[in-house]
Amino acid sequence: MVTASQSTETVIYQGQFGEFTITDRDRQGVIIYRSGLAVAALSFLLGTSLLLWQGATPFVLNILTVLFAFFALGLGTSLLTIHIYLVPLHRLLQMFWLVGTVFSTAIAFSSPEPLALFIYKHPLTLLGTGFIFAALTGIYFKEAFCFNRLETKLLTPLVPILLLGFMAGIFPSEIQQLFLASWSILFAVFALRKVFQAIPPDIGDKSVFSYLENQKQQS
Repeated sequence: MVTASQSTETVIYQGQFGEFTITDRDRQGVIIYRSGLAVAALSFLLGTSLLLWQGATPFVLNILTVLFAFFALGLGTSLLTIHIYLVPLHRLLQMFWLVGTVFSTAIAFSSPEPLALFIYKHPLTLLGTGFIFAALTGIYFKEAFCFNRLETKLLTPLVPILLLGFMAGIFPSEIQQLFLASWSILFAVFALRKVFQAIPPDIGDKSVFSYLENQKQQS
């Protein structure tokens, strides 16, 4: 439990392992994290909306590649500045993002077909591109665990169920569309709610970060 006391100059927070303050750099990091999420969520929502509204036309399929690039960029930005106590977990999510992005980029530049169409025709390519969605699911899980958000509680199982079901070919197209629409809407709700959330909770207990760093140096 983190408590704060107001002084004339700054706010001093009482963490689990001592006192700490929140700097302008900390706040900027949270703003960047949320901005990245907003870009990713908006890109995903626009792409899903176009696909479900217009169908898989050549124009939509080409736009989806561009929107995926913005989605990946936004997500990568968020993963640079997200506050996660466990450094190995943070690095793992970043590695997932990197693997998924590199794999997707390779397909986008090597395939004569648009990225989304190639993945649709070859579901097992999600074993590579899907790593980027695994990184996103990690953020959902972190937010559900830390802030008890309903939308992220729903998204955490929904994303892997949809992707694994698509690879296995067990869902009819109507179910896939329903899951995809739900994903995009819930993601947008999550990103929008983050905009209005107070900044300090996203920074977390900085005394824990200091304690873990000291333990690492001592070992």
